[in-house]
Amino acid sequence: MLPPNSSPVRPPAGDRRTQQLRYIMLRIKTPKSLRAKRELEKRAPRLVEFGKKTLLLHGTKTSNVLNAVLTEIYHLKKDNAVKYSRRNDNIRPFESGGETSLEFYSLKTDCSLFVYGSHSKKRPDNLVIGRTYDHHIYDLVELGVENFKRFENNDELKHLKEVLLDLFRGKVVKNLNLAGLDRVYVCTAVSPTKVLFTHCALRLKKSGNIVPKMELVEVGPSMDLVVRRHRRPDESLRKEAMKIAPELTKKKEKNVSKDPIEGKIGKIYVPDQQVGSASLPFKPKGVKRERREAKEAKVEKKQKESEAKEGKESIKHSEKKRKKQKDDDLA
Repeated sequence: MLPPNSSPVRPPAGDRRTQQLRYIMLRIKTPKSLRAKRELEKRAPRLVEFGKKTLLLHGTKTSNVLNAVLTEIYHLKKDNAVKYSRRNDNIRPFESGGETSLEFYSLKTDCSLFVYGSHSKKRPDNLVIGRTYDHHIYDLVELGVENFKRFENNDELKHLKEVLLDLFRGKVVKNLNLAGLDRVYVCTAVSPTKVLFTHCALRLKKSGNIVPKMELVEVGPSMDLVVRRHRRPDESLRKEAMKIAPELTKKKEKNVSKDPIEGKIGKIYVPDQQVGSASLPFKPKGVKRERREAKEAKVEKKQKESEAKEGKESIKHSEKKRKKQKDDDLA
């Protein structure tokens, strides 16, 4: 207890923020809807875990090189990555207390890997790659980025790649039989303006296991292509040509999930069935007896009502007759 005439010492703002984040991370979440329950089940531990998701974060200051590095990593892991574009001033993975926000973001996005980019005079183009266990820092590696080159650092080669893909692309199929794969086109960029084009045959040889050994044998034609002139399409025309019809976009299937063992699993919601009022294909003897007894009781009730009615009418008739006879005697 506090002594009299004293007030509790308020912790600094940073400590309050840390306590709030830890409370949010440690509190037990109870789902209030089926959707929330499914989301929590996705994040629950499994005997065989799925692929790890990666969280990409920016520090207080980042250079153009780091921005490009984070973007390229995001494109390489686009299906299993989450990228935050805002800068984070309170994240310092190697300092005590500086990992709290990072662990909170890891819990929020359900990512067990993270890549944190920062730039300073002491550590230029700094990249921190780390792993988490139970959404707490597991290990960290700090790297410096040097001699970075983009995957497609030349507009001419990027344009040539699109043209060659359209030129040699065959029929689009959903499934491919490896036995029918016999040719490969190999295009190698050796300089910003030179591309080596090679046509190879694919030879499948025995390897001692199920997967065969593959070898490429040059069969021609082969040539060295030098980029001279090129013209890019207009941006508005490009957008119009790249449009996808809404009929081809895959709609999200509700109440359907996929399992690696059982395959496609669906949930069917059946409304409440009124079994009591359903018509039966057969008539049990008990039901017949009940109906017969109900019918007999109804007939008996009608007979009693008619007898009571007849009795009342006879009493009224006798009273009228007696009254008339009395009036005749007085006259």
